[in-house]
Amino acid sequence: MNRLKTLSAGIAVLACAALPALASADEAVALLKNVTGQVQVLRGSTTLPASAGMGLQAADRLLSQAGASAGITFRDGTRIALGPSSELLVRDFVFKPKEATYLFDVHLAHGSALYTSGTLAKVAPAAVKISTPSAMIGVRGTRFIVEAE
Repeated sequence: MNRLKTLSAGIAVLACAALPALASADEAVALLKNVTGQVQVLRGSTTLPASAGMGLQAADRLLSQAGASAGITFRDGTRIALGPSSELLVRDFVFKPKEATYLFDVHLAHGSALYTSGTLAKVAPAAVKISTPSAMIGVRGTRFIVEAE
């Protein structure tokens, strides 16, 4: 009987420990599909090494070093290929078709990125914003390269 209580307590502790991981997976607005070279994710005051399969959250900042790149796929199928020596901030992302609530807002501080629109740009093109230090791009469902000095 004591073994059963100990086992039950152990399972409860493991389940509670897994809750933060499950919560963060639900918060992911995008997924890193591939990473080449040194790419970091700045999440709050924490710096994480980027890796394929890693979830990205709103407010995450991606930094790619010289010769590095990252492929990002958002929940709606929007894709961004981040080039070398680049910095991209995922300001916000909301994709709730049942509520007709949409928002895609990223900022390329410097470097280059290839954008390929997903479902969000097709159903709510006015909700898509891509900015650089000197310009803001309104997207109407397309594919383009953006560079920022």
